[in-house]
Amino acid sequence: MECISIFDMLKIGIGPSSSHTLGPWRAAQRWISELKASHKFEQVERISVNLYGSLSLTGKGHATDYAVMLGLSGTDPETIPTKSIDTIIKTINKKNVLEFNNEYPIPFNPSSDIHFNKKFLKYHSNGITFCANIGSKTYKSTFYSIGGGFVVKEERKNAKKNFEIKCSFPYPIDKGEDLIKFCNDLNLPISEVVLENEKSIRSEKEIDFELKRIWDTMLECMYLGCHTEGILPGGLNVRRRAFDMHQKLMGDTKYSNPVEWIYAIRDTEVKFRQIIKWVSCFALAVNEVNASLGRVVTAPTNGSAGVIPAVLTYYLVIENHDGNFEDIKRFLLVAGEIGSIFKKGATISAAMGGCQAEIGVSSAMAAGALCELLGGTPEQILIASEIAMEHHLGLTCDPIGGLVQIPCIERNAMGAIKAINAAELALDTNPENIKVPLDKVINTMWETAKDMHSKYKETSEGGLAVSVNIADC
Repeated sequence: MECISIFDMLKIGIGPSSSHTLGPWRAAQRWISELKASHKFEQVERISVNLYGSLSLTGKGHATDYAVMLGLSGTDPETIPTKSIDTIIKTINKKNVLEFNNEYPIPFNPSSDIHFNKKFLKYHSNGITFCANIGSKTYKSTFYSIGGGFVVKEERKNAKKNFEIKCSFPYPIDKGEDLIKFCNDLNLPISEVVLENEKSIRSEKEIDFELKRIWDTMLECMYLGCHTEGILPGGLNVRRRAFDMHQKLMGDTKYSNPVEWIYAIRDTEVKFRQIIKWVSCFALAVNEVNASLGRVVTAPTNGSAGVIPAVLTYYLVIENHDGNFEDIKRFLLVAGEIGSIFKKGATISAAMGGCQAEIGVSSAMAAGALCELLGGTPEQILIASEIAMEHHLGLTCDPIGGLVQIPCIERNAMGAIKAINAAELALDTNPENIKVPLDKVINTMWETAKDMHSKYKETSEGGLAVSVNIADC
């Protein structure tokens, strides 16, 4: 049984994609660690990188080449100043030199040293191989970015270890039915069971610190997106919409920082029709920041990063004006656990399962988390997650131009709205009458993913990606 922390599911990183940006970035960092551990790092004379499958087909639009260069340069996605990204990339392109792990310069020409191979490797559709020239020898290492920023090695024996590590949690959870059993046996809500597991590997003080850091990143991301206008990068000429929506909703209300902003929204008289607009605005804001290589929280991926903060903010500004950090903590604990169950039973990679694996999972995570805050029982929480996913089954991933913009940004707004609706439906559902348990829908999602044609799995070779002429955008 795989032991997945909620902090594995909710990671801070740079957009636009957890599998195509954050994953390759982390893979580059891991490769450098390998070189150092084998005492080869200082001997490297030249580097080349091969991208395979989906990483190649949509790599340019997902800034995979940028991520590789930034990882090889020794920067970290959690801490790099986002304004420095463009400078680092431009310097490498201009000088054809990369500061290897920020320790010494090495020749590197992005146009000839990063190779985009359309071929798919066997283990996973997101493959990346790093090659180092050391004298007359070449040192190669292959990684797979399996979604949500998770990275595993090529060798099946090592990849297997990543999935069959004996779980050290006191309450190991593989499926939804396991979670319900522990809730019933311990007479605890889902958030408390998850918290007990997390406390087995870190103190509650550390848990609170990390959860606050995650929430602060989400809040700052929404705030930035709502206060930034213009055109998104990438060539599709997509105009940011959160700025205009926000201005219409807020009017002349005064505030000076993200926290004051939340209180200001609470104090406005939100009319019924404006609720959907606010939720959509929050989600759009996050994913517009994501599309412009801003800092977001993978939840569970970058492409679906807007759903959870939008639904959580909805709770804080619409449902409960007295909501506080304890509510935020419970929400994120439940959301993270539900995401981990989907990862274990199916996938959170669009390159493996289409957009049902990203927006569908994020909507299920948000629906369950909201249901707990609204007073739902553990059984109703899983019902909420099941409803949200059931109505995303079969959703394809067909980004126009390989960019995480159309239809990805709007899909976050739709996923957030569905999550709220699913939570409300679940609260009015008697668990004894449920026909489709969460574990069944997760299994169905995985079977659907396996049946789905590869052109609908983040390759930009089907759907809207080929139906819409980029030149007309």
